[in-house]
Parts: sequence; structure tokens; C-alpha cells
Amino acid sequence: MVKKTTAVILLFLFGGMSAFAQIDKTLNPLITGVPSLSIAPDARGGAMGDLGAATTPDVNSQYWNPAKYAFIDDQAGVSLSYTPWLRKLVSDINLAYVAGYYKIGDKQSVSGSLRYFSLGQVELRDVNGTLQGDTKPAEFSLDVAYTRKLSETFSAGVTLRYIHSDLGGGMISDMWPANAFAADVSAFYTRPIALAGTLDGKFSLGMNISNIGSKVSYDKGTTKQFLPTNFRVGTSYEHPIDQYNTISINMDISKLLIPADTATTVDGHQQYSDISMLSGLFKSFGDKDFLKRIQLSVGAEYVYNKQFAVRAGYFYESELSGNRKYFTFGAGFKMNVFKLDAAYVVATSQTNPLDQTLRFTLGFDLDGLKKIVE
Repeated sequence: MVKKTTAVILLFLFGGMSAFAQIDKTLNPLITGVPSLSIAPDARGGAMGDLGAATTPDVNSQYWNPAKYAFIDDQAGVSLSYTPWLRKLVSDINLAYVAGYYKIGDKQSVSGSLRYFSLGQVELRDVNGTLQGDTKPAEFSLDVAYTRKLSETFSAGVTLRYIHSDLGGGMISDMWPANAFAADVSAFYTRPIALAGTLDGKFSLGMNISNIGSKVSYDKGTTKQFLPTNFRVGTSYEHPIDQYNTISINMDISKLLIPADTATTVDGHQQYSDISMLSGLFKSFGDKDFLKRIQLSVGAEYVYNKQFAVRAGYFYESELSGNRKYFTFGAGFKMNVFKLDAAYVVATSQTNPLDQTLRFTLGFDLDGLKKIVE
């Protein structure tokens, strides 16, 4: 018989990426189901400290803020992203991500994405240490979004998402695949700023509440876990140095909207796993450590002639919530109809396994490809 603790270990390891962070007596991260939904998938946002709520729209806006698609210049696009994850610990965990969009006229857009998170191969052993077989846990999600421009400076969007998480890989008898449905609500505001003697700058604000949905259960409903419902708000200022050179300064603030008190009770009070999604959302604002659970990302991007970009950023999380702190760097190159971006993480803590994480994103302008074919 497979040890029951195998399932518990899997849930702990992947109940939150911050669980891998440096451990001390004050550590108290918020644990969620399907934690892979919180991993930034694309190299551009990853190179600026994991942000993107208000940056200039691009093909990967589906994750950060789908409302930005209403202001994107190209009519259609698709991107492929790949992240070999936690390579300082293991060699076979990775995230694959596909995103795309299509503009309908000047005011509307539809978009979607598919993410697949592989947890690699896990050996299962019984209480005597005898090998019982191998399993390959994985999580994936599929979503679609609709965005509409409501004015010349403001847009809003809504996203629907299906989520599947199989941490047992079909090999653990007391763990079953979990399914959930969720939605995102997003908004984006952008306007030019007249600058004396130079080209106009651009100021933007963005907001996205993601993964508002049903809870997940790996034991057929006996216990339930919250999805990583997240509130993200950001701001960006893009400054044109001259006709060919542009620099932008960006910042995102995010917070998981789930309750912090995970203790269960036996005296008639509601158990943690029975708290509804909506109740949990409101309870999250009553956390006594609310401010310490806010994550901060800051980043800058320099672009030359809309073809070459250099990026840098910093991500901060308090010791209470996981103690992830790292610098990020990256670059991007655009040629005709395709664009290649790369990002690299340099952790400020030697015990942080996020160190040396590398992301790649390859994007395509579908309208440009169509013109070449014709």
C-alpha cells in the first residue's frame, strides 16, 4: 500500500511556491490549491519583477490583465512560453503556456490561453520503502476572455477558466483529480500625457481580480482548498526619449484574497475547508497581517525602435508570506512577424530555489504572417 504521507508531501510541496522559500519561525504563507496558477508564465513580465497589470499591451496580457487587449495595436497574435521551474531542486518540473488574441473591430477583442504545469516524475514507495511505481502529477487550465473598450481611455474584460489538477497522477489511492471553474474581472485605463517640447508620454492603470471560483478537493469533497484568488493593481508610465528610444517605469501590487486562519475547530465553529469562496474573500481583508501579505513588483523597460528591449525588475515578499525576494533581468527582440523574449531570476537569498530560473517566450503577429503568405 502506498504511504498516505506521499499525498501529504505532494500537497505541501506544491500547496504554494513560497513553501520552498527560506524557512524561519515567522513563516506563515497562504496555502492554496492549484498553486501553478500563480506562476508568471511569460518572459516579458518575468523580466520586470513579475508584473504586467498596466504595462503596454502585448500578446501575453491574458495572464496579467486581459482588458489591455482592447488597446493593442496588432489585430491578432499568439505566443508560446516555456519555463523550466525550480531547476536548483529538480530537473523535470516545467510550465508550458500558450496565449492568443483577436481584435474585433477597434473596440472589442477575444482571447484565450492554455497552461500546462508538469510536476515531473515522482516515485511512490510503501511503508517499507519498496518502490510501488512512478506517477507524473500535472495541472492545467484553459480560459477565454472578452474585452471591450468603453471609452477612448478605459476598457474592461471578463475571463472564464476551467482548471484541472491531478497531483496523484492516478497512482495514489486516497487522492483524486480536482476540477474547478473560475472567472477574472479586469480593467485598464490609459491616456497620453502632453510633455513640453517632446513626444507625448503615456500613463496607465490596470486591475485584475483573478481565479474567483469554486474550491478544489483532492479527496472527493471531504476537505476543500481555495483557488489562488488574487487581486492585482498596477501603474505604468511610458516616456519617449526621442523618436526611437522609449523607457517605461512600472509597478504592481498584489494580494491573495483567501483567509489566513487555516485552523479547524471542533466546538461548533465553521471549519476552514467549509468556508465558502465568497466568505473567504471577505475574510482575507480581516487578516491582522494584511499589509505583510502584499507582494510588490517594480520594473523598467527600455525599447529601441520598437525592435529591441532591455528589462530589469525586483520582486518583494515579506518573511511572513514566504520570503521570496529576487532581481530579474531580460531582453527582447522583434523582427518582422515574430518576437523572442527571455528573462532570468537572481535571488537575493542563497536558499531561494527560484534563483537562476529562466523563461522564454516566442510571439507571432498573425496579421503580419497573413500578409507574408499572401
